[in-house]
Amino acid sequence: MKWVIALVALALAFDFMNGFHDAANSIATVVSTGVLRPHYAVAWAAFFNFVAIFIFHLKVAATVGKGIVDPLAIDHYVIFGALIGAIIWNLITWYYGIPSSSSHALIGGMIGATIAKAGVDPLVMKGIVRTVSFIFISPVLGMLLGGLIMVAVSWVCLRSAPRKVDRWFRRLQLVSSAAYSIGHGSNDAQKTMGIIWLLLISAGVTTQDHLPTWVAVSCYVTISVGTMFGGWRIVKTMGQKITKLKPVGGFCAETGGALTLFLATGLGIPVSTTHTITGSIVGVGSAQSVSAVRWGVAGNIVLAWILTIPCSATIAAIA
Repeated sequence: MKWVIALVALALAFDFMNGFHDAANSIATVVSTGVLRPHYAVAWAAFFNFVAIFIFHLKVAATVGKGIVDPLAIDHYVIFGALIGAIIWNLITWYYGIPSSSSHALIGGMIGATIAKAGVDPLVMKGIVRTVSFIFISPVLGMLLGGLIMVAVSWVCLRSAPRKVDRWFRRLQLVSSAAYSIGHGSNDAQKTMGIIWLLLISAGVTTQDHLPTWVAVSCYVTISVGTMFGGWRIVKTMGQKITKLKPVGGFCAETGGALTLFLATGLGIPVSTTHTITGSIVGVGSAQSVSAVRWGVAGNIVLAWILTIPCSATIAAIA
């Protein structure tokens, strides 16, 4: 039982790191546009991360707990390896300020550790293919929605004074950043729930049909606390290096990202909040001008996305 408690603590450490690492996704736009100061922004994001517990069903947790690898092939060694792989990759990308995906680091860790223990047979390919496909779908969808919302807003505000538009969208960005934080909490906290659920199933503590309430509450609280501490290295990359944002652009990016996350969470697909908001920011920048996007920075981020699953899988397999 001691190793179960230790691994639950390690999973919650990953959840904290997820909130810490991905805080930039929730607050980068609202901070870079000057709507909120950083410390107010992280408190705002953390609160709405937790609010997600009252809104969404636990479909993503079910996918991670039962839809990536066969629970019967899992033991505490696999869980340990998966978490170590995800945590180490998160630390590496945080140190270098690269907005990679905590979600796919965890999925990669689960795959790598499972293969090291039992080969490829326990892998649930249907769930893996759906998850991997959304590495490409979620940023593209975020980019399309962010760009379309930006174009629509531009037409609606065509005859309005710039100062008036700026004032209105400073207020509206509070709403859009709250919506994005709800989307972030709903999708990302559930991934840690899924791996704790997998651990409890393998230990015989619970069944595949019941996720204990304490797991859900502790994961939402932990990711919210992690968000409170914020990953400041990544905020700069997300908020200013990809494209310069004004409140109207921040609103459009966050709204496009939030809609994408709501859709994915409703379908039970674990997606990357990092990929989603990056795509939305690129879409907003592209809607203004193709030259407004620093494509070299965006290219480096995409490279990190491609490397995340194989690198975290390798680290997990070794662990």
